[in-house]
Amino acid sequence: MRIGDIQSALLTAAGVSDKAANHLEDSDKKDAIAGLIGKFLEPAGANFVEELVFRFLLTRGDTLGGSMRNVGGFMAQCKLTQALIANLRLGGKRYLWLRSGAAEWATMPEDDADMELNVRGLSWDTGPKPRTVIYNLTVPFVGNNVDLCLFDCTADDMSKDTYRTHASYVALGELKGGIDPAGADEHWKTARTALTRIRDAFAKYKLTPHTFFIGAAIEAKMATEIWEMLENGTLENAANLTDDDQIASVTRWLCSL
Repeated sequence: MRIGDIQSALLTAAGVSDKAANHLEDSDKKDAIAGLIGKFLEPAGANFVEELVFRFLLTRGDTLGGSMRNVGGFMAQCKLTQALIANLRLGGKRYLWLRSGAAEWATMPEDDADMELNVRGLSWDTGPKPRTVIYNLTVPFVGNNVDLCLFDCTADDMSKDTYRTHASYVALGELKGGIDPAGADEHWKTARTALTRIRDAFAKYKLTPHTFFIGAAIEAKMATEIWEMLENGTLENAANLTDDDQIASVTRWLCSL
């Protein structure tokens, strides 16, 4: 309790995350550490150091797990973006791109190596109609974040009003990059619920935009459910992120809508 340099680590060992610690008073932090010592360290006797390390790693491990899930989602987005850009280039279509954190759209670069690491959106023409993709958008009338939204407009026309205009949405999709087979079913349940919420929100306005699902870990039971949804039309496209042919197929489809 008197070693100032380890108070932050002791708080973590007490099960308090960094985010939660920002909302605690100093007295609350001291109480949490005192609770750790009284309930776990003192009863461990001479093994209190091992118990302390164990408690610290228990909390840190959960934080790391959340960080790795975020990394998985980011890498999935990067792979899909690579495929979209490759498809546009092969089709001879020029595009604009929106850098993460930027407000202005930039023209298609000559060298697009590693560009996918910073892409927030892409915009291109499919003949008579322009198309614009935005990642990780909270759709106002759905009320939740959607991994990918395809709009019927140019990059210049994108605005908050566009987000609120139901008819401007061409396609919406869920992208799950987690590769742990044990968590695949849970990812699919989350995505399936999100897709149902999307369909219901648009059905109120008698609209049926295209919906799709892309996942990195697809187990047999999931695959059966996805196939049934594709057959009955509740889902229009799906792909396994680890199958290059399927990713090429779904990106061709997106670029042709």
